[in-house]
This record gives sequence, C-alpha cells and structure tokens, in this order.
Amino acid sequence: MESHEKLKQWQEEEASIRPVLAAPGVATREQLRERSGMEFLNDIFQGKLPVAPIGALMDFIPVHADKGVMIFQGSPGPQHYNPIGMVHGGYAATLLDSCVGCAIHTMLPAGKGYSTLELKVNYIRALTDKTGPIRAEGRVINVGSQVAVAEGRITDASGKLYAHATTTCLVFSI
Repeated sequence: MESHEKLKQWQEEEASIRPVLAAPGVATREQLRERSGMEFLNDIFQGKLPVAPIGALMDFIPVHADKGVMIFQGSPGPQHYNPIGMVHGGYAATLLDSCVGCAIHTMLPAGKGYSTLELKVNYIRALTDKTGPIRAEGRVINVGSQVAVAEGRITDASGKLYAHATTTCLVFSI
C-alpha cells in the first residue's frame, strides 16, 4: 500500500474510533479485577470503559488491540515541542510505554495487572508537527507469572521509524 493510501486509511480509522470512545477517566479496581486484559481493552474500544486521561492530554488514541499487540495513534503538534523546536522525547516515550504495556495487558487473565519496571527508548529521528499521524505498535516478547517483556516501534504512514523501545513489566494480582 502506498504511503498516501495508508495515511488516508489511518485518518479514516481514527475518525471512526474517536466518536465511540468514552470520556477520559480511570477504571475501578473491580472493573480491572473482573476482566481479562483483552476484555478490558475491548470494553474501552466499545466505549464501556473510559480511555486513559494521558491519551487526552497528549492527543493519542487506541486504534487496535489483539492478543500480544497494541497500537496507539497520535499526531504530534507544536504543543508537544521542547524549547529547541522539535517534539519532546517524552511524547514518544509515553506512546511507547502505553503500547508495550497494553500489549502485555492483552495477555493477562482477569485478576492480574502490570506496572512498568523499566523502559528503554532509542530515538531514531525527530518528530515535528509536520510528521503527521504516527503509530506506536507494541508486541509482546514474553509474559511470565511475575515478569513480562515487550517491544514497541513508532512509525509514520510511510513506514519511517522514529523510535523503538523495550520494556520489562511486573505482573501482579489486583
């Protein structure tokens, strides 16, 4: 698929997902405890549970979840800039932390949660307000009973890599 076709597809997907998502908020412990990670994320996509407030703050949304995979999409803008005229590295780190953590969450049964123990980010090229929509795709490497590992990549519609990361997360009972 050509990059302009993929860009159009990404924009259409985002436009169809945004109206379904509930207002930003935080799920209760009970809501977390009674759902598997995949059920939890599916309920977010269906508007039954709130989206994460960090997504509203930084203007990114979930666009895809499957077993072991999570994708977020956002469009960096001037509001994300650092003083030297490019998107602050924390924007990419936040997207990557979100996609890799949620990829792990897709693999967890009801009653289990996770927390980031370590996030290692490599920045490849600068993001700007001209970059356009980007996607952060997280993929599980391994989920054990106490520790899970995943990797993530941020790309644009042409497939250009902007940053990649790995994470180690603690898995625990909620």
